[in-house]
Amino acid sequence: MSDLTRMSAADLVAGYGSGDISPVEATRAALDAIATYDPVVNAFVRVDADGALEAARESEGRWRSGRAHGSADGVPTSIKDIFLTAGWPTLRGSHLIDEAGPWPHDAPAVARLREAGAVLLGKTTTPEFAWKGVTDSQRFGVTGNPWGADLTAGGSSGGSAAAVGLGMGAWSVGTDGGGSVRIPASFTGTVALKPTYGLIPLWPASPFGTLSHAGPMARSVRDCATLLDVVAGFDARDWSAMPSPTRSFVDGLDEGVAGLRVAFSATLGFGSNDAEVESTVRAAVAELAAAGAEVEEVDPGFEDPVEAFHVLWFTGTAKVLEQFVQAAGPAILDRIDPALRRAAETGAAYTASEYLDANAVRMDLGLRMGTFHRDHDLLVTPTMPVTAFPASQAAPDGWLSQLWTSWTPYTYPFNLTQQPAISVPCGFTRAGLPVGLHLVGPRHADALVLRAARAYEQRTHWTASVPRLVTERPSA
Repeated sequence: MSDLTRMSAADLVAGYGSGDISPVEATRAALDAIATYDPVVNAFVRVDADGALEAARESEGRWRSGRAHGSADGVPTSIKDIFLTAGWPTLRGSHLIDEAGPWPHDAPAVARLREAGAVLLGKTTTPEFAWKGVTDSQRFGVTGNPWGADLTAGGSSGGSAAAVGLGMGAWSVGTDGGGSVRIPASFTGTVALKPTYGLIPLWPASPFGTLSHAGPMARSVRDCATLLDVVAGFDARDWSAMPSPTRSFVDGLDEGVAGLRVAFSATLGFGSNDAEVESTVRAAVAELAAAGAEVEEVDPGFEDPVEAFHVLWFTGTAKVLEQFVQAAGPAILDRIDPALRRAAETGAAYTASEYLDANAVRMDLGLRMGTFHRDHDLLVTPTMPVTAFPASQAAPDGWLSQLWTSWTPYTYPFNLTQQPAISVPCGFTRAGLPVGLHLVGPRHADALVLRAARAYEQRTHWTASVPRLVTERPSA
C-alpha cells in the first residue's frame, strides 16, 4: 500500500501506461489508506469505495485498450465538499444543508476530472461554508494533520491537504478565498496553488465573490501543474472565467529560475514570524539565489489590507446565511458555528459605502502590485508566520486575536489582487513541523510561479518527506 500511495500522479500514470500497475491497484491502495488514516485525522465526509473501484476498472480497460484519456485517467482524487458533485451531497460542513438533495450537477472542476477519467474517491472536510483558516465544523468535527493528529491541518481546504499528505488519493481540488489551499499546504507539507482568478471556473458563483478561487493540491509541483491542466478552462456558467489555456502548464516547468528577478519580503512590512519559520524561509530563498535567481530583499510597499478584506469576507458570510434565515427564520442560526454567526452579524452591519471603500482599497492594492511586478518577476514570502497549532484552537497559543486573518497575513492580500500564489514545503522546525515557501507572481503568470516552485523543489527533498503518521504507523 505505501508504495502506491506515495507515488505521484505522474508516476501512477506512467505505471498504467507500461502495465506495471493498474488504476484498480492504486485505487484499492488509496481506499486502504483512507481506512487506516481517516479515523485518525477525519479528512473525509464521504467515501464512495464502490463507485471509485468501478471508475478504476473502467480506467483500467481504457489503458489496456489504448484509449486512455491522458494524464489524469485512473488517478485517485478527492474533492473538497464545497464543489457540487453529481450523485453526492454537497453539505459544506453545515447542519443547514439537507442531505436528501437531489444532487444532479457537477461543478466545472469536477466535470473536467470525470471527463479526464480521474477516480473520485470522495469528498473532504471543510469548516462551515469554508469561512475560516482551520478545518472543523459542528456537523463533521475536527480535522487533524498528517504530522500530528492533534494539530490542525489548516483550512479551509484542510481535509484535502490531509488526504493528499497521507496518500488518501494523489491529489485534490480545493478552494481558496483568503489562503484556503495555501494555509493547509504549509501546515501539512504539501503543495497547493491559488491560480489567477478565473483560470479555474467556479459555478455556482461563490457568495464570497471574486475573492474565491479554486486550486489544485498535490504532493509535488509537477502534479499540481498537471492537475491545473485538467481543471482549468473556460466554462460559460462562470461569468468571469478566463479563456482556456493554449499551452500545458507542465511545458517549460523545468526551465529554472536563472535570471529571474525575485523580491523577498519576510513580513510584507506588517507581519511577524516565528523565528524558526523565518530562518527556514530565508534558507529556501538562498536556494533560489543559488539556482540563479537575482534576489533582492524588499517589501512591496503596502499596508495590511485586512480591514478591507474583512468587509468583503464578512459580507460574504452574511450572504451565505441569508437564504437560510429567509426560509426558516433567525432561530435556524442556533445550528451554526457561533463564530460564523458573529462574523455574519458583523458583515450584515456594513454599509454599501464601506463595501465600495473596501473595493477601492482592493483596486489600489492591485495597482501597487502590478507596478511592483514591473521590476520583480516574483515575490517570495513565508506562506504562514507559524506552524500548525492544536486542532481544537482557532488561533496559535498566546495570539492576540482569534480571527483567522490575524495569523494569515501573507495569503489574503493576494486574493484581493487575484494573483497566482503557490505554497511549497521548504523545511521543518526542530519540533518536526512543516514550513511553507510562498511564491507570488503577476496575474496570468501561473506558469512562471509553477516553474519557480519546481526549480526550488528540484534542489531540495522536502516534497518527498513522509508524514509522521505514516512513519509511525505500526507494521501490519
